Amino acid sequence: MITEIAENEGNAVAEVAQMITESVRDFARQYIQPHVREWDETQYFPAETFRELGTLGVMGMLVPEAYGGAGLNYRTYVAAIVELSRVCGGVGLSMAAHNSLCTNHILLFGDEAQKHTYLPRLASGEWIGAWGLTEPNTGSDAGNMRTTAVLQDGEWVLNGSKNFITHGRSGQVAVVIARTGAPNTPRNATAFIVERGTPGFSGGKKEDKLGMRASETAEMIFDNCCLPDSARLGEVGEGFVQSLKVLDGGRISIAALSLGIAYGAYDAALQYAKERQQFGQPIANFQAIGFKLADLATQIEAAKLLTYQAADMKDAKKNTTLESAMAKLFASEAAVNVANEAVQIFGGYGYIKDFPVEKFYRDAKLCTIGEGTSEIQKLVISRQILK
Repeated sequence: MITEIAENEGNAVAEVAQMITESVRDFARQYIQPHVREWDETQYFPAETFRELGTLGVMGMLVPEAYGGAGLNYRTYVAAIVELSRVCGGVGLSMAAHNSLCTNHILLFGDEAQKHTYLPRLASGEWIGAWGLTEPNTGSDAGNMRTTAVLQDGEWVLNGSKNFITHGRSGQVAVVIARTGAPNTPRNATAFIVERGTPGFSGGKKEDKLGMRASETAEMIFDNCCLPDSARLGEVGEGFVQSLKVLDGGRISIAALSLGIAYGAYDAALQYAKERQQFGQPIANFQAIGFKLADLATQIEAAKLLTYQAADMKDAKKNTTLESAMAKLFASEAAVNVANEAVQIFGGYGYIKDFPVEKFYRDAKLCTIGEGTSEIQKLVISRQILK
């Protein structure tokens, strides 16, 4: 459906983006909203919903039509993430990780054979993608990763494990970064495409998380996992450099995820403040609540501007390392604050699962951690401005 909208040349770009945003919003309300609490409580990963999102065109938004995608821009992609996340952060997270990490890595650095093999399946939602960089002992210290790939008799042999991986058990294909050189040396990592079912590749422990519980997070384990050289993405030694470029776009998606969660929490708090009566009037009339809402609305608007600025720069093919980090840092911290204050506005009801803000509160925190903590974003920003 989204692909059909995108192909309508009579529409201006802004009108197309609005139509797509409305389509995703309607889908989220009709097919996701009724299940949010159930999926959260049972930590259920709704794979079938992502196949439906693939039919809608959401699972390959950035993929060109030549490879089966919708061929849309980053601004429209951000809007879709926002609409999913204002209903369920977990669904927004999985959609963003699928698009920005696994799919985008293959799109950016795969050869034509790899693109034609994997991108149509990923863009349709037939396959869900995973992306493996983080390890139990090396989060930000990726140069010291322990998962290795050794070339033996023309094949790469992978050994090690990755953790905190979105779709680590359910993804049908993963992009995995493994060390192919000595620890803590330049250009010591290489990226590979690994299909589910490859001998030696298995899913490990599924994490029991505070929030984002509808998004699967699990280990990926490699035990003498043999891959042909055709599974290698790009040149040997380029894996970490590729990852940094992928993360520039990924951080925009986490900013969008944060923005959606912030909107969801704020919308709920605003509606509640208008309806909740105390001392004969809505609590929104009291300055203590009104000022909270004013602060939250301002933070959300600032996060929105930073996020869309980074998306527009990405569409213009400009370097977004600084802007992506700024957007991700500000939007994620804003989401945490907005969700926290939304709980406060609800008072005791904000702590109860019958109301939506406690879930937004739990979901928001991941945004300050995933794809680089807030502290790492400050490191990236400081290095950029001190160049």
